[in-house]
Amino acid sequence: MSIKSIFKICISPLRRKVGAYIQQKRWNAKIDEYKQSGHATKSNFVWQESHESGLKDRDFWIQTLCKIASPVVHNLARGELKKNMPKDIGSQYFMNIENVTYLEALGRTMAGIAPWLSLPDDDTAEGALRKQMRDELILGLSNSVNPDNPDYMSYRVELQSIVDAAYIAHGFIRARHALWDVLDPVTKQRFVTEFKSLRNRFGAYNNWMLFSSIIEVFLMSVDEEYDPARINFGIEKMREWYVGDGWYSDGPKFSMDYYNSFVIHPMMVDTLKILAERNFIQKSDYEESVSRMSRHSAFLERMIAPDGTFPPIGRSITYRTGAFQALAQSALMQALPDKICPSQVRCALTKVLRNMFEFNHNFDKNGWLVLGFNGYQPMLADTYTSTGSLYMASLIFLPLGLPAESDFWFSAPLPWSSVKAWQGLSLEKDYKVEF
Repeated sequence: MSIKSIFKICISPLRRKVGAYIQQKRWNAKIDEYKQSGHATKSNFVWQESHESGLKDRDFWIQTLCKIASPVVHNLARGELKKNMPKDIGSQYFMNIENVTYLEALGRTMAGIAPWLSLPDDDTAEGALRKQMRDELILGLSNSVNPDNPDYMSYRVELQSIVDAAYIAHGFIRARHALWDVLDPVTKQRFVTEFKSLRNRFGAYNNWMLFSSIIEVFLMSVDEEYDPARINFGIEKMREWYVGDGWYSDGPKFSMDYYNSFVIHPMMVDTLKILAERNFIQKSDYEESVSRMSRHSAFLERMIAPDGTFPPIGRSITYRTGAFQALAQSALMQALPDKICPSQVRCALTKVLRNMFEFNHNFDKNGWLVLGFNGYQPMLADTYTSTGSLYMASLIFLPLGLPAESDFWFSAPLPWSSVKAWQGLSLEKDYKVEF
């Protein structure tokens, strides 16, 4: 072995330690600067019996949705998303951010706000906000696939585009009439072309299987040519990876994280729904997937502590409230477990939202989400996390697709499971299921 090789072996660990030390110092400096700017982490943790009414909760949810989504939607409508959106990344980020982060922001935001935008117009203040958001998103969608627009987003280069094209397809599925049917023929064809361009590559052997499935099943739903193999492969692998009691393994080996909620249950359910409607599968297969998501939502509801906090476990915790997508979709579909009342889910998720977003500690000075879980915490960013990734947080807003007079919004407030448990109140026993 040469002296040069020996020197390289000896010095490499030291270089890594020095690099990590310098990176930590930089993070600490940025965190201090962030706190000094008035964005220090705050919380609002106390359960109150005099919890706000459902309509006041709804108003807060809408304000928070607009606070998160407006920078993305408004800038895209003006063709200025690429100009104005920050491009913050973790220390080991490995992708070409220009090809990735804007499509992430669009797809994830759209998937979360689509059910709300699908509600009919009315003359309320909420209706005016909704119409403005919908009109801007429709314009932004057109801009995103127009090669002559500054905000054009190509799906044709990165593997990551498979992921966020799937969230765009999911948004179209959740608001078919409000977001897809109203597009002009040229824009529709451009989306179809971009979706089909993804067929020249495959992603990871895990939840990514469902991304191709939902894209292709969306094409089926709008009577475009689709690839049945990509649909079937994702569905069959997820069935194979179901481990029981409402949990799927994210690939051949189980991972304890929020990907059952970020991706697996919602995309599995909505993919199977279209297949059942078109008689490609038995209706019972779809109903089973809904039951499994409902069971998983029971775990998510119980993970919300009395103070509205929840465990920061597993990868991608910078997606924040996106962790509750499966619970939010179960509420939207009115498919919550029998022993869980809609209003207790509303109260629990409202508490989570207040902790995360009532103050400004998760936003920069221009209103964009910042890297972190609850504050600016760049050390928590994964190797694939950028500013656009963070808009998975929008997925908690699915119940806004329920009208204001629904039980979820109109019923009296109730304590959620952990509040009942820790206050010595009557609580239904939790038990496994066999489906």
